[in-house]
Amino acid sequence: MTSYETAKLAYDAKTKPRGSLGRLEELGCRLAGIRGFVPRTLDAVIVVAAADHGVAREGVSAYPQEVTAQMVANFAAGGAAVNVLARQAGARLVVVDAGIAVPFEHESVRSVRLGAGTANLAEGPAMTAEQVRRGLEAGAALADELRDVDIVALGDMGIGNTTSASALTAALLGVDAARVCGRGTGLDDAGVARKVETVRRALDVNQGNDPLTALGGFEIVFLAGLARGCAANGTAVLLDGFITSVAALAAGRLDPAVLDVLIASHRSPEPGHALVLEALGLEPLLDLELRLGEGSGAALALPLLRASVAILEEMATFDDAGVTDSGR
Repeated sequence: MTSYETAKLAYDAKTKPRGSLGRLEELGCRLAGIRGFVPRTLDAVIVVAAADHGVAREGVSAYPQEVTAQMVANFAAGGAAVNVLARQAGARLVVVDAGIAVPFEHESVRSVRLGAGTANLAEGPAMTAEQVRRGLEAGAALADELRDVDIVALGDMGIGNTTSASALTAALLGVDAARVCGRGTGLDDAGVARKVETVRRALDVNQGNDPLTALGGFEIVFLAGLARGCAANGTAVLLDGFITSVAALAAGRLDPAVLDVLIASHRSPEPGHALVLEALGLEPLLDLELRLGEGSGAALALPLLRASVAILEEMATFDDAGVTDSGR
């Protein structure tokens, strides 16, 4: 009997009509299937990878590029939304500098820098094949370090990274730029039109190039490597929003086993996110119109995962409570 089936039987034995906790039961079964056993608790880590993007020079973000490094400093100081939500969710936070423009040295920030920001993907490949290789390996190395953790939640930070994610989505799914480009951090209509035009230029100039190398970002390739490593280790991967989902999509193209360990925390308003979730075969747990990134949506979903496991561990069975089981 598989761990998934064992968890299903355990839920059915609890003092409730079968399946009455709906997706909470499916969530617990999926966690058991991924881990290979029925968890009694959930050890969770949120990994936020940060990097800068050369495409930011195209005016595709409502914020200037220096905000990336400033937000990394905010993460290190414990003052960002994800810090608050991680504390509330009882999760450890790991912040990674995958390649911000100006290095930020702090004991709580891991440096796996692949460069000082990517090249401008609207003018040519964003990265080299060597940078992609290093990024994937660095992500896998962190996955190995976290192999005893039950669930790794993915988060991102990088001014311009919704443009990179939009371009990757368009390339990987074969859809037009207009279908995947949204407002990001708060673009107006003119800004969205500029983003669409930029993505179209990027797709045109990078025809024939590997999509991840040509259109990705340092944080995206690092998170893709992390997802691949987690899949190899039987660690559940909790996605945040658009950026992390695109990283998972790219990882899944490299290794289909990645698709078996993914859980989607929420659906963001970014138009490309719904397309990526559909391609991944995932139904998100929440839909709160979140568009912050940082792993904030994943942190908000973690209590649901904890609840699914707590039901298995703490709720009485029909036999324990002396309650008649109708068997339905």
